[in-house]
Amino acid sequence: MKSLQGVLTLAVVAIAFSATDASGAYFGAASYRHCAGTTPASYCCAKQQCYTTTKTCKEVVYDQQQYTCYKTVYDTVYDEQTVDCVKNVRETHFRECNYTVCKPVYETCYRTVNYTVCKPVYETRTKDVCYTVCRPVWETRTKDVCYTVCKPVYETYTKDICYTVCKPVWETRTKDVCYTVCRPVWETCSKDVCYTVCKPVWETRTKDVCYTVCKPVYETSYREVCQTICRPVHYTKTVQVCSGHWDTQVTECPGPVITKVIQEPGCWVWDPCRCCCVYQPGECRTVEVQCPPRRICRKIWVPEVEERVINCVRYEQDVVTKQVPYTTCRMIPETRTKTCTYRVCHMTTEQCVKTVHYKRCHMVPEQVVKTCTYKVCHMVPEKCVKTVTYRKCHMVPEKVMKTCTYKVCHMVPEKVVKTCTYRVCHMVKECCTKQVPYTTCRYEQVTCTKRVPYTVCTPVHYTKTIRVPRCVPRQVPYTVTRCVPRVVCKQVPVTVCCPAPTCCDERRKGCSTCG
Repeated sequence: MKSLQGVLTLAVVAIAFSATDASGAYFGAASYRHCAGTTPASYCCAKQQCYTTTKTCKEVVYDQQQYTCYKTVYDTVYDEQTVDCVKNVRETHFRECNYTVCKPVYETCYRTVNYTVCKPVYETRTKDVCYTVCRPVWETRTKDVCYTVCKPVYETYTKDICYTVCKPVWETRTKDVCYTVCRPVWETCSKDVCYTVCKPVWETRTKDVCYTVCKPVYETSYREVCQTICRPVHYTKTVQVCSGHWDTQVTECPGPVITKVIQEPGCWVWDPCRCCCVYQPGECRTVEVQCPPRRICRKIWVPEVEERVINCVRYEQDVVTKQVPYTTCRMIPETRTKTCTYRVCHMTTEQCVKTVHYKRCHMVPEQVVKTCTYKVCHMVPEKCVKTVTYRKCHMVPEKVMKTCTYKVCHMVPEKVVKTCTYRVCHMVKECCTKQVPYTTCRYEQVTCTKRVPYTVCTPVHYTKTIRVPRCVPRQVPYTVTRCVPRVVCKQVPVTVCCPAPTCCDERRKGCSTCG
């Protein structure tokens, strides 16, 4: 854009110089008015002439270039190493301990216990229960229903048709034929029908019932139980743990060397043929440029072995005596009364009315006209007569009566007596005697000897082989694509305006003063 503005500025300057020369030639001694046989200058000499020229422009183009880089990959390798270890081996020893035990001696005794038992005595009783039942009584009735039916009556008629037979020239003719059709018309009627419905009415009643329930009574007792428990003993020990950490290593790699195209600055040169200044671009040359360096970070595993103190627990057995509760149960009879609820049903009659819909048909005669199409053939002129027979239907209304049968239900109340049997329970007290055993306990001291086990830990040295991890670096090649800039010179068309040189040449030819 700046180059185009420079070209336009130079063109304006050149036009100003050419205008100055023209005015000096016109107002000075070498004026065109002193020339013999000359004509005044025309408008074409004063206007500018525009033409198109080319300009060299630079454009940056990026080319893709692939190069190989290397990155460090760490592989984990395990080395076998022999380590001295110590483990504690438990050995069980026994020692004799004397202790005194109170040994219980149990004796069974009996005592007489008097108790009262309520013995149930059942008595069967009967009672008469009166209730009313509605018994349905069906009655058959009949009624006469009158309705009208249209009965079809057919009549046969004949008529003569005259036609002429001639040469085979067919002619189509039409005629209207009238006939009667009976169309059914349906009418919807309704009537009310009365009927009786038995509606149940429920009544709730209650009665008391006696029954016996055995109620449990629980008693809690205690007994001594010996139990072996494990008591924890805490201690510490030192172990070696393999660990490590990651270190970051930074490596600086020099940047790649790329080839860059640069262009020398150009200059403006006056072109006498075009009567303007033309820009000449500089030469393009190739220069090698090195890119800035880049830093590569990688992680390295540093193994370490450290000693740690851990807490351990071992369990020792101990005998403990504790009181254990237990529960005994005995049943006590108890008389209770509960109220039972039952329902009794009574049937109540109720009159209902419903509407019944039915359809009745009437036949209505209707006149219909249809157009009949027929052909007439003209042959040899000959007249013929043809008798046609047709039928006509008349609907004659006729009254018909039919008898309908229906049933009517009447509910007749009827008393019924039924005998109900039920049982009555009476509790009768009865005295009984029973021998109840009980146990008497007395303690006797007895000296016993027992072997008490105890554990002794003996250190045992042994060697074992462990796998120690180690990171081994290796270089892995990979391909990287980068964009390399390149300057390309191309010719761009530019439009330049200046005075036309042909007008000046014509003026020089017509004027003898112009040298």
